[in-house]
Amino acid sequence: MKLHRLKKTATFDFFSASTETVASLPFVEGEVKAGFPSPAEDFSEISIDLNIELLKNPSSTFFCRVNGESMRDLGIDDGDLLVVDKSLEPVDGKVAICYIDGEFTLKKIKMEKDFCWLLPANDHYEPIKVTAENEFIVWGIVTFAIKAF
Repeated sequence: MKLHRLKKTATFDFFSASTETVASLPFVEGEVKAGFPSPAEDFSEISIDLNIELLKNPSSTFFCRVNGESMRDLGIDDGDLLVVDKSLEPVDGKVAICYIDGEFTLKKIKMEKDFCWLLPANDHYEPIKVTAENEFIVWGIVTFAIKAF
Protein backbone atom coordinates (compact mmCIF):
# COMPACT_ATOMS: atom_id res chain seq x y z
CA MET A 1 0.00 0.00 0.00
CA LYS A 2 1.54 3.28 -1.09
CA LEU A 3 0.49 6.55 0.57
CA HIS A 4 0.27 9.84 -1.32
CA ARG A 5 0.27 13.04 0.77
CA LEU A 6 -2.82 15.11 0.04
CA LYS A 7 -2.64 17.90 2.61
CA LYS A 8 -0.91 18.91 5.84
CA THR A 9 -2.73 20.87 8.54
CA ALA A 10 -1.83 21.75 12.11
CA THR A 11 -3.79 18.72 13.33
CA PHE A 12 -3.39 16.08 10.60
CA ASP A 13 -1.37 14.96 7.64
CA PHE A 14 -3.86 13.61 5.05
CA PHE A 15 -2.95 10.80 2.64
CA SER A 16 -4.69 8.88 -0.11
CA ALA A 17 -3.95 5.20 -0.67
CA SER A 18 -3.02 3.42 -3.85
CA THR A 19 -4.86 0.11 -4.05
CA GLU A 20 -3.14 -0.82 -7.29
CA THR A 21 -0.45 -2.74 -5.45
CA VAL A 22 -0.87 -6.17 -3.91
CA ALA A 23 0.98 -6.89 -0.72
CA SER A 24 0.42 -10.54 0.18
CA LEU A 25 2.17 -10.88 3.51
CA PRO A 26 2.52 -13.97 5.71
CA PHE A 27 -0.27 -14.31 8.25
CA VAL A 28 -0.35 -16.83 11.10
CA GLU A 29 -3.87 -17.94 12.02
CA GLY A 30 -4.77 -18.79 15.59
CA GLU A 31 -3.54 -17.48 18.89
CA VAL A 32 -0.24 -15.71 19.37
CA LYS A 33 0.90 -16.29 22.93
CA ALA A 34 2.77 -13.56 24.74
CA GLY A 35 4.73 -16.10 26.82
CA PHE A 36 7.43 -18.53 25.72
CA PRO A 37 6.63 -20.24 22.42
CA SER A 38 6.72 -24.00 22.19
CA PRO A 39 9.30 -25.19 19.64
CA ALA A 40 6.95 -28.07 18.83
CA GLU A 41 4.15 -25.79 17.60
CA ASP A 42 3.59 -25.93 13.87
CA PHE A 43 2.26 -22.80 12.22
CA SER A 44 0.57 -22.95 8.84
CA GLU A 45 1.11 -19.73 6.93
CA ILE A 46 -1.48 -18.08 4.76
CA SER A 47 -1.31 -14.68 3.07
CA ILE A 48 -3.07 -11.47 3.99
CA ASP A 49 -3.45 -8.33 1.86
CA LEU A 50 -3.78 -5.20 4.00
CA ASN A 51 -5.61 -3.41 1.17
CA ILE A 52 -8.41 -5.95 1.49
CA GLU A 53 -8.38 -5.97 5.30
CA LEU A 54 -8.24 -2.20 5.89
CA LEU A 55 -9.97 -0.66 2.87
CA LYS A 56 -13.62 -1.74 2.79
CA ASN A 57 -14.53 1.16 0.47
CA PRO A 58 -11.24 2.03 -1.29
CA SER A 59 -12.56 4.94 -3.36
CA SER A 60 -13.84 6.74 -0.26
CA THR A 61 -11.01 5.85 2.14
CA PHE A 62 -8.13 8.09 3.12
CA PHE A 63 -5.45 8.07 5.78
CA CYS A 64 -4.31 10.68 8.24
CA ARG A 65 -1.60 10.84 10.85
CA VAL A 66 -2.68 12.10 14.29
CA ASN A 67 -1.02 15.15 15.78
CA GLY A 68 -2.07 15.51 19.42
CA GLU A 69 -3.29 13.63 22.47
CA SER A 70 -7.02 14.41 22.69
CA MET A 71 -8.02 10.77 22.01
CA ARG A 72 -5.32 8.94 23.96
CA ASP A 73 -7.74 7.30 26.42
CA LEU A 74 -9.29 5.47 23.45
CA GLY A 75 -5.83 4.27 22.46
CA ILE A 76 -5.37 6.79 19.64
CA ASP A 77 -2.04 8.53 20.19
CA ASP A 78 0.11 11.21 18.62
CA GLY A 79 1.69 9.79 15.46
CA ASP A 80 -0.87 7.02 14.88
CA LEU A 81 -2.01 6.45 11.31
CA LEU A 82 -5.80 6.41 10.96
CA VAL A 83 -7.82 4.69 8.25
CA VAL A 84 -10.86 6.90 7.57
CA ASP A 85 -13.92 6.03 5.46
CA LYS A 86 -15.86 8.99 4.03
CA SER A 87 -18.76 6.78 2.89
CA LEU A 88 -19.84 5.82 6.42
CA GLU A 89 -22.63 7.74 8.13
CA PRO A 90 -21.75 9.60 11.32
CA VAL A 91 -23.56 7.89 14.18
CA ASP A 92 -23.52 8.13 17.94
CA GLY A 93 -20.38 6.67 19.48
CA LYS A 94 -18.20 6.62 16.36
CA VAL A 95 -14.83 8.36 16.17
CA ALA A 96 -14.68 10.87 13.32
CA ILE A 97 -12.46 13.37 11.55
CA CYS A 98 -14.48 16.58 11.73
CA TYR A 99 -14.07 20.05 10.30
CA ILE A 100 -15.55 22.70 12.60
CA ASP A 101 -15.28 26.45 12.20
CA GLY A 102 -12.16 26.26 10.04
CA GLU A 103 -10.25 23.58 11.96
CA PHE A 104 -9.91 19.81 11.79
CA THR A 105 -10.38 17.70 14.89
CA LEU A 106 -10.56 14.04 15.85
CA LYS A 107 -13.37 13.30 18.31
CA LYS A 108 -16.05 10.81 19.33
CA ILE A 109 -19.56 11.78 18.17
CA LYS A 110 -22.38 12.07 20.71
CA MET A 111 -25.73 12.76 19.03
CA GLU A 112 -28.46 14.81 20.74
CA LYS A 113 -31.85 15.90 19.40
CA ASP A 114 -30.93 19.38 18.08
CA PHE A 115 -27.13 19.28 18.24
CA CYS A 116 -24.19 16.97 18.73
CA TRP A 117 -21.12 16.84 20.93
CA LEU A 118 -17.57 16.15 19.83
CA LEU A 119 -16.05 14.34 22.77
CA PRO A 120 -12.33 14.04 23.49
CA ALA A 121 -10.91 10.98 25.20
CA ASN A 122 -8.57 12.93 27.45
CA ASP A 123 -9.61 14.95 30.52
CA HIS A 124 -7.28 17.80 29.51
CA TYR A 125 -9.58 18.68 26.58
CA GLU A 126 -13.10 20.10 26.63
CA PRO A 127 -16.06 18.66 24.71
CA ILE A 128 -17.21 20.74 21.74
CA LYS A 129 -20.93 21.47 21.35
CA VAL A 130 -21.91 21.63 17.67
CA THR A 131 -25.05 23.62 16.80
CA ALA A 132 -26.58 25.05 13.63
CA GLU A 133 -24.42 28.18 14.11
CA ASN A 134 -21.20 26.22 13.54
CA GLU A 135 -19.64 25.51 10.17
CA PHE A 136 -19.43 21.72 10.57
CA ILE A 137 -18.64 18.74 8.36
CA VAL A 138 -17.88 15.14 9.27
CA TRP A 139 -15.07 14.24 6.86
CA GLY A 140 -15.10 10.56 7.68
CA ILE A 141 -15.39 7.82 10.25
CA VAL A 142 -12.26 6.20 11.68
CA THR A 143 -12.24 2.48 10.94
CA PHE A 144 -8.73 1.55 12.12
CA ALA A 145 -5.83 3.08 14.06
CA ILE A 146 -2.38 1.80 13.14
CA LYS A 147 0.26 2.17 15.85
CA ALA A 148 4.04 2.13 15.82
CA PHE A 149 5.82 0.68 18.83
